[in-house]
Amino acid sequence: MTNKILRIKTADKRYELPAGAGSDSMHHDPQYSYAVTVLELASGDFGTGLSYSLGRGNEVVIKAIEAYAPFVVGRDLREIMGDFAGFWRSLADESQLRWIGPHKGAIHMALASISCALVDAWCRLKGLPLWQVLLEMRPEELIRWVDLRYLEDFISRDEALGLLAEAYPSDWRKHALIAEGYPAYNTSVGWLNYDIDQLLANCRREVEAGFDALKLKVGSPDIGADVRRLRAVRDAVGPHVRIMTDANQRWSVPDAIKAGKALAALDCYWLEEPTHPDDVIGYQQIAREVSPLRLASGECISNAVLFKNLIRTGGIYFVQADVLRLGGLPEWLAVAIMAKKAGVPLIPHASDMGQMHQHLVFWQAIGLGREPWYLEYIPHLREQFVAPAEVRQGRYLPPKLPGASTRLVNVAP
Repeated sequence: MTNKILRIKTADKRYELPAGAGSDSMHHDPQYSYAVTVLELASGDFGTGLSYSLGRGNEVVIKAIEAYAPFVVGRDLREIMGDFAGFWRSLADESQLRWIGPHKGAIHMALASISCALVDAWCRLKGLPLWQVLLEMRPEELIRWVDLRYLEDFISRDEALGLLAEAYPSDWRKHALIAEGYPAYNTSVGWLNYDIDQLLANCRREVEAGFDALKLKVGSPDIGADVRRLRAVRDAVGPHVRIMTDANQRWSVPDAIKAGKALAALDCYWLEEPTHPDDVIGYQQIAREVSPLRLASGECISNAVLFKNLIRTGGIYFVQADVLRLGGLPEWLAVAIMAKKAGVPLIPHASDMGQMHQHLVFWQAIGLGREPWYLEYIPHLREQFVAPAEVRQGRYLPPKLPGASTRLVNVAP
């Protein structure tokens, strides 16, 4: 069988960053890293999946991928993708591996890498980029890629199917985004270890390059320092540029409320990860106290159940679901549909440097009928990808090559 999965190989890939890049209030010395799954088919082709870390511990995720491999090798790819959510759930709930989650931590990140490899291989088999594969699937097909278990107290399968059918595009080729591209915001300008001169130079350069939204890291020991940096950037780029802020979980709930009130006066577009990502009640309290400043989170939200609770309680407004932090596409699609029902924006955190997420936001805008908000842009690993995301004038262009854009240079069977 040409669609049979012959073997799974792994690769531990770690990349050094320029001085100061990647730094935030909690992570001072990041080494951008991927736990890579290479899934080989009998046809001779292969799929590449990723899970993201900051260096140390990447080897733990690799071991978890290898623990899943016996449940994937020997299976037929076409059969798997015909009921992707069902197969995904069988891995997520494997009776022994589930215990070291469930649905969180290294084991769930390993599932993301394997899921991503399956998707990449499937899209290559069909000869299409992922975004086009998703757009050409009928709602009745796509719902079989969506895992809604544990979420049906908020959204039923029939409701989800109805939302997919309601937005199903009659002719996606005519959609304006295909020609115009999808808007990006630039995170690489504002790392916390950059001094003020470098910060301002970065921001001016990227605004001139076409970006109309920038993100700054906050969470300095003195909130006054964050306020001064934000005010300096606002003065440098003008009132028309949106400025996001990101604390990377630095504060307790009371400290986050104090900081949020200080930042709210400076026309921030959002405050991201003000406290621990699992603190649903804490997020709800912060959101209430710092309004009208809105909260964003998702970089470290590990499963759809936690997103459900944060959305339902009003703890977050900007949903930053990351397909490499969640267990993969079946879970990400579920979060996207929940966000659609709730009427809140889904703006992915791009731990893959936007490679797979660029496909997902094009699908979300066209196939789910959502406003094209933004996708995060971090260019530090561009040269490591076989087909790096193409961004012009601050907008992602739709990928052209078959697959999920996850293939890394020098990583093959």
